[in-house]
Amino acid sequence: MKTYRQLTLEQRYQIYALLKAGINLVQIAAHIGVDKSTISRELKRNVSQRGYRPQFADRTACHRRREKAKPRITSGCWAEIEADLKEQMSPEQISGKRALKGGQTVSHEWIYQHIYRDKASGGNLYTNLRCRKKRRKRYGSYSKRGRLVNQNSIEQRPEIVDQKSRIGDWEVDTVIGKGHHQAIVSMVERKSKLLRMKKINQKTGCLTRQAICLELKDLIVEIITSDNGREFAEHADIAAFLNADFYFCHPYSSWERGLNENTNGLIRQYFPKHLKFDMITHEQIKIVEDKLNNRPRKTLGFLTPNEVYFKEQEQLRNVALTT
Repeated sequence: MKTYRQLTLEQRYQIYALLKAGINLVQIAAHIGVDKSTISRELKRNVSQRGYRPQFADRTACHRRREKAKPRITSGCWAEIEADLKEQMSPEQISGKRALKGGQTVSHEWIYQHIYRDKASGGNLYTNLRCRKKRRKRYGSYSKRGRLVNQNSIEQRPEIVDQKSRIGDWEVDTVIGKGHHQAIVSMVERKSKLLRMKKINQKTGCLTRQAICLELKDLIVEIITSDNGREFAEHADIAAFLNADFYFCHPYSSWERGLNENTNGLIRQYFPKHLKFDMITHEQIKIVEDKLNNRPRKTLGFLTPNEVYFKEQEQLRNVALTT
C-alpha cells in the first residue's frame, strides 16, 4: 500500500501542466509517481481562489508544516540558559560551555536576543549581565521609531530557504550614498547569487517597493528576506505584487542576510561610501550588475550567477510544460 508523502515544487508544476492539458487525477498520479489520493488531497488543500497554482500550493503546504514544527530552541534549553545567567555567567561563556558539553548549541547572540526580549516584556534577566551599557547600534540596524506593521519573522521562514536548494529566494537591502542622499536597492537570489540593483532618489517605502517590483517582476520569486528598515514598510504590497512571502530578520542581525551583506561589499568596490549617488547613472549601475552576474564564483563551481539562475529557470519551465 502506498503512503502519502510531501510533493516537491517541481511535482506541483507537473500537476499544474497536466491539469491544464485535461489529464485526469489517476493518470497524473501515475505520471509523477504518487498515489492518486496524494493528488486528490493536494487539490483539496492547496488551491487558491484562482485555481491550482504551483507556487501558492507549495507555500501553503510549507506554512502548514511550519505551523506544526517544534521550535529549534526548546523551553527546557532556555530554562537551563536562564539558570546559568542567574549564576552571572556571560552569554558567550554559556554558549561555549554548551558546545563543549555536547548540549543543544545556542549562539551568544541568540542568548543576548533572548535577554533583550525578556527585558522588553518586563523581565530582569539583563540584571545578571556584568556590563549593562547602552546597546550598540550596528550596521544595517533597525529603526527605533517602531516596528513595521504585520511583519513575518525569519523564524517562520520555510527551512528550504536555508538549504539554498531552489531558485526564487531573495535577500534585499539598501546601499546608502554619501550624506544619506539617494540609495541603491540591492536584491540577491540565494542559490545562484543573481543580483538586481535599482537606484532610488530617496529611501522611502514607496520608491523601494517600486524598485523591487520592477526588478523582480519577470523573475521567479518565492521568498524575500530583509532587515527592519523603514524603507520596507510596504512589504505587504511587494509580496502581493510578486505573489511571494516576505520575512524580516531579527533586529541587529545582519548575518541572517549574509549573502546580501557580502554582495553589498562587492557593490561598494564600485560605489564607495564617500561617493554621492546622484553622480551615478542607471546605466553605470547596470554595467556593475552585469559584471557581478557574469563573474565566476568558486561557491558555484566557477559558474556565473547568470548561468546558474537561468539554467535552472529554464528547467523549471520545461517541467511545467511536460505532458
